[in-house]
Amino acid sequence: MEEIKFSKNNIYKKDIKEVEKILKSGWLTHGKYSKYFENDFSKFTGSNYSSLVSNCTAGLHLACQALGFKKNDEVIVPAQTHVATAHAVEYTGAKVVFADINLYDGNINIDSIKSNITKKTKGIIIVHFAGYPCEMNEILKICKKYNLKLIEDCAHALGTYYKNKHVGNFGDAGVFSFYPTKQITTGEGGMVITSSKKIYNSVKQNKAFGIDTDIKDRKVPGLYNVNSLALNFRLTDFQACLGYFQLKRYKKELIQRKKIAKNYCKLLKKSKQVSFHNFMNNASYFIFPIFLKKKFKMKLINLFKKNNVGFSIHYARPVNLMNFYKARTKECKNAKKFSDETISLPCHSDINLKKIKAITNLIDKI
Repeated sequence: MEEIKFSKNNIYKKDIKEVEKILKSGWLTHGKYSKYFENDFSKFTGSNYSSLVSNCTAGLHLACQALGFKKNDEVIVPAQTHVATAHAVEYTGAKVVFADINLYDGNINIDSIKSNITKKTKGIIIVHFAGYPCEMNEILKICKKYNLKLIEDCAHALGTYYKNKHVGNFGDAGVFSFYPTKQITTGEGGMVITSSKKIYNSVKQNKAFGIDTDIKDRKVPGLYNVNSLALNFRLTDFQACLGYFQLKRYKKELIQRKKIAKNYCKLLKKSKQVSFHNFMNNASYFIFPIFLKKKFKMKLINLFKKNNVGFSIHYARPVNLMNFYKARTKECKNAKKFSDETISLPCHSDINLKKIKAITNLIDKI
């Protein structure tokens, strides 16, 4: 059987040629493509401000920092996410409180958010899992009622909309990932979007050592001041170049991802062993998660491995059960069940109908 990869980037030869030009120019950072990418990202998402960062984790941390999370604060995050979501909070000195998730879409559960709010709660970080949008109306009501800050982890969600508005624009900040498995990639990389000039300026300054002046705005080379204690979370210009050109093509990629998801839904509709979320035209389908009993999951994993079918599990262990966090968190039953009973199917532009049928035929065999 032909190998089916779990992920595939959409970097073209012309993108590589542009990167080569940058490498030969000697101006590898602080370049024009960083600004081009940020400007186009704002247009694509409808955000007021966009700031490139070295990775999504850095972006989440910078957003937490900009919102003033500190020691003795509590921030609610879903138990079913990448550990980066929690670590970004902990690095500010604040403490993570884990909320459970919905079994039908993997997103944070509204009732669990409410039950975890205390006098110490200062914010919530939600994750638009797999590219499915969270229940933003309900989340915004909670934030308004308790005066909470909101960060949207959009690592899976480039091209996801909620009521005709791109995700990332509902909270104080939204953070995107350009990791190699994501919809577009810069190797490592991320973007912070916000409607707040204050948050944008904080992110912009604190991703660059706390320096107050951009390199091209300095009247005297090397002369600048430092306003805060900060590290270097900038992205190189050749990485920005890769993201810039992929973003220009992404609308076509998004159409293809939705087509793939529709075909999965159609071909798996009669499956007795597998269930899945109903097709959503406003989702971006970073992956296509399927749900199946644990005993069938291992059978399918073995079949996929035997037949060279790429797959993943998002996520194989909830963050609240990881060693660093498990001693101080309560049980999140849905998150545990979700991790035990899901497999992520590939959903990228190289997945054609023939490959989808090959994948679903293997699923029918379990």
